[in-house]
Amino acid sequence: MLHIVLVEPEIPQNTGNIARTCAATGCVLHLIEPLGFKLDDKKMKRAGLDYWHLLDVRMYKNLNEFFDKNPEGRYFYATTKAPHAYHEARYQDGDFLLFGKETKGLPEELLIEHPERCVRIPMREGARSLNLSNSVAVVAYEALRQTGFENLKLAGPFPGSQE
Repeated sequence: MLHIVLVEPEIPQNTGNIARTCAATGCVLHLIEPLGFKLDDKKMKRAGLDYWHLLDVRMYKNLNEFFDKNPEGRYFYATTKAPHAYHEARYQDGDFLLFGKETKGLPEELLIEHPERCVRIPMREGARSLNLSNSVAVVAYEALRQTGFENLKLAGPFPGSQE
């Protein structure tokens, strides 16, 4: 199981979309306050559709509490400033993938302390960043691919098949 960590997310629709990705993949969603919205926000709930019962959400008052409660974690930091592309990292089951707030990203202190664990999604020159929910999906699915898509259904009932 992978862990998706959102540090101070600001936009409820992004968090709702990420919650849906976590529900569909079995990833645990960690939310670090302050949030830019209330958890019962209609926009967030709507973006997550009817998948909320499949979701494991864990809340933290701040980043220090998160690290205190997950001391043995292997952390990867998604940032546009990273020296490595996300697909170059070697992910393992149980890894924590951290994503920063939409307007500022992750705190620079974290990045400076762990440059070897900072990953970025390649983009063309002049493009600042992808939407947060898209970034989470891209990095999470690479980590899931590397760990064998454990417990995920790899094929659906193809039209016309006997399944």
